[in-house]
Amino acid sequence: MNVLVINCGSSSLKYQLIDSDSESVLAKGLCERIGIDGRLKHTPSGKESVVIDSTMPDHTAAVSLVLKMLTDSAHGVISGLSEIGAVGHRIVHGGEKFAASTVITDEVMSAIEECNDLAPLHNPANLIGIRSCRTLMPEVPMVAVFDTAFHQTMPKEAYLYGIPYEYYEQYKIRKYGFHGTSHSFVSKRTAELLGKKPEELKIIVCHLGNGASICAVKNGRSVDTSMGFTPLDGLIMGTRSGTIDPAVVEYLGQKLNANTHEVMNILNKKSGVAGVSGISSDFRDLDKAVSEGNERAEIALNLFNYRVAQYIGSYTAVMNGVDAIAFTAGVGENNPKSRAAICSYLSYLEIAIDDVKNQVRGEEEVISTSDSKVKVLVVPTNEELAIARETVALL
Repeated sequence: MNVLVINCGSSSLKYQLIDSDSESVLAKGLCERIGIDGRLKHTPSGKESVVIDSTMPDHTAAVSLVLKMLTDSAHGVISGLSEIGAVGHRIVHGGEKFAASTVITDEVMSAIEECNDLAPLHNPANLIGIRSCRTLMPEVPMVAVFDTAFHQTMPKEAYLYGIPYEYYEQYKIRKYGFHGTSHSFVSKRTAELLGKKPEELKIIVCHLGNGASICAVKNGRSVDTSMGFTPLDGLIMGTRSGTIDPAVVEYLGQKLNANTHEVMNILNKKSGVAGVSGISSDFRDLDKAVSEGNERAEIALNLFNYRVAQYIGSYTAVMNGVDAIAFTAGVGENNPKSRAAICSYLSYLEIAIDDVKNQVRGEEEVISTSDSKVKVLVVPTNEELAIARETVALL
């Protein structure tokens, strides 16, 4: 079965067409500037990418162009839409309603819409993508795969906040966690690489990129994760502050004569390693700046590495031990210095890193030494493949 994986943003649409039998990517691409002017970068497997500037007034037009390119005589990879067996949609927030992926129905659409307040920048765009695909491919079954679903196994002591309980009951204010598709995929793949079943292991997954989160996976189930009610919580990230004293919001608002929305914009888009360094949210830029003697860039990287190690320590305590630590996503997969710096805090776990193996970038590898008490791995994430697998499993 060929599965089309769709990931809609407010003005963008990422896609992959995956052959679920071989799990190979037949084509992938990105539509940008939807509602502005429109640009599509389409990459068929084994061929050069093609960039097309085309008016995309809405997501339906973007989906229509994607389908046209997939079946194009020169750049396509299938002869007709009948060769698309299913569509898997990434949905950011499923709230407490969805603890697993689900086949999309009108009732499911309504339930996703009820979560819009919890993810106002993402869920409405995800719904637009679903509606667009249903309009153009009304007979093709579709599946919703939620970023939050994997974390619905967390116990109450992990997801509740220390606020009046009625706010949880009335407004569903609690930790939800994100990057669930990635954490699920990487934890399962880590178990495979170690020749074990997920149910036999305690794994800490470090999804480290411009957006970053840590997840404690015990016996195949998420028991805690660093992102909270929103993706702002937890680790310091590219432009996000991560966990701070909530009183800072009021204090900063008073000092800057700013309202809550303006302060939240600062914490989401002007903070993180970009705000601390004053240089960039790209860790490659920070590494370069450190090599040139930039002190603030070094502080930013040290702060990031420290916070990751801090979460690893706390999640080791939560699970009463750890068997494996897996690094994934842009920084986790491609930054040996950061991995080594993080692991330097973990000698109490009798972790030892193989300096040669740790030079790997973007490839699966066990980077700990043979006598390390805890296995440390690099495991590239593949959220699109995970969504395709979920879609096929449901259908």
